[in-house]
Amino acid sequence: MSDSLVQLSQDERGVARITLSDAQRFNALSSEMLMALQSALDAVAKDEQARVVVLAAQGKAFCAGHNLKDMAAHTELAYYQQLFAQCSRMMLSIQKLPVPVIARVQGIATAAGCQLVAQCDLAVASSEARFATSGIQYGLFCSTPSVPLVRNMPIKQSMEMLLTGEFIDAQTALHYGLLNRVVEPEGLDAGVEELVSAIVSKPRVAIGMGKELVYRQREMGLESAYQLAGQTMATNMLDADAQEGAQAFAQKRRPRWR
Repeated sequence: MSDSLVQLSQDERGVARITLSDAQRFNALSSEMLMALQSALDAVAKDEQARVVVLAAQGKAFCAGHNLKDMAAHTELAYYQQLFAQCSRMMLSIQKLPVPVIARVQGIATAAGCQLVAQCDLAVASSEARFATSGIQYGLFCSTPSVPLVRNMPIKQSMEMLLTGEFIDAQTALHYGLLNRVVEPEGLDAGVEELVSAIVSKPRVAIGMGKELVYRQREMGLESAYQLAGQTMATNMLDADAQEGAQAFAQKRRPRWR
């Protein structure tokens, strides 16, 4: 799948690559970009061969968030409600995908672009990348970006970003918990590949069940979370790959996944 805004490809390992391709507009999340991203995510969700997604971008910016110039051309409440609902649906699709999504961040990620990084399951960034929830600089609190931000970072650090709109560098974002790894620009692809290789070598069913569990139990009380986790593990153990893994452990050999 390919269009002028988003490209989707997949290799023989099941590694899907979704690339934001509107570099001239800093990969801004226009309604058209959101539609293209949603279409790519829907395609991956239906593909049983997909095992992991790398979300990348062309150009100097990873994603500059919503296009304020486009937004300023409208004054009707319904337009803004539709745009932010559309963005929220796309972000939720990332969480609901049965495979992990890794953000490959090569440049700036601001406002909803920072939200996009926070919403991904994992994130690897170039040391030159920078992050901000900059809406407050223009009188618009980054309300929707705050949703995944405060679920990734401590509240004090999240509030500082949201209230000041100031940039943080990649090492600070790593320290705050927004990123998994920071690498030199020339090592970005290799850094992403380390995570990709580790994931595709594991059973897809267990990965998918585990991802769903982690997000569901996070919203639960402790007792309910343990109940869900126990049921998930019991169901997981009935899967053929889990049975193979247990047998391989007992027989002191490498498992042969489906």
